[in-house]
Amino acid sequence: MHTHQSPMTILDFPKRKALKQKISMITCYDATFASLIGDSCIDCVLVGDSCAMVIYGEKTTIPATVEMIARHTEGVRKGLGNTFLVSDMPFLSFRKGLGEATDAAGALLRAGANAVKIEGITGNEEIIHHLVNSGIPVMGHLGLTPQFYHTLGGYRVQGREKSAAERLKTQAAKMQEAGCFSLVLECVPEALAGEISRSLDIPVIGIGAGREVDGQVLVLYDLLGLTSFKSTFVRKYMDGNTLVQGALDRWCADIESGSFPSESEVFSS
Repeated sequence: MHTHQSPMTILDFPKRKALKQKISMITCYDATFASLIGDSCIDCVLVGDSCAMVIYGEKTTIPATVEMIARHTEGVRKGLGNTFLVSDMPFLSFRKGLGEATDAAGALLRAGANAVKIEGITGNEEIIHHLVNSGIPVMGHLGLTPQFYHTLGGYRVQGREKSAAERLKTQAAKMQEAGCFSLVLECVPEALAGEISRSLDIPVIGIGAGREVDGQVLVLYDLLGLTSFKSTFVRKYMDGNTLVQGALDRWCADIESGSFPSESEVFSS
């Protein structure tokens, strides 16, 4: 068993960066997995809009709604205990003016989140600033921003050309300036991610962003080997597919052979 540290708070993010202590973050969408994560060494949890893909079978994160994320946030919080929880602001939920953005973020905090995550900075500076000043901590997200799937022309590494790299550096600085307490950087060349991380006071949490950042985030189902998703940046820590299918097949065989249920698994009169 690991020894439990006290849960992270918003103030621990810059501290951990200053101490060069890496931050671990994992996605979660339900109370059952949340209770396992709550008993693990994981620092913080993201109710990602990847929920739309992983749980609902959508092709992109775009169908996620505030109601969907809020409902999953409630479930995760119930299982998670006090672990720091970030919830995604889904597609367009923060682009319809300050009022709607504040309502959406407020709904996620009421559902149990400690902070919200917003993709992109262009046109979002005022919103981020307003949320932070309203008592709603904001984590930024740059690089491959899945909500911009259509604009980016699909899922591809960002920041490879010099102009794109410079743009990302500027955007990261703006995110910090707007008041973000940390930043997710997705699918960015390692050297560029390292440069961005070193230029900021806030921690950069990478996914497919190499080793020179301040922490790492992965989708739980990918890490557990429960999806067929293959990518350079995903390491599978168990073969979940084979384990789950094996268990189901063994149960079917036990039903057919009559060995399930056994005498100890039935109620006698």
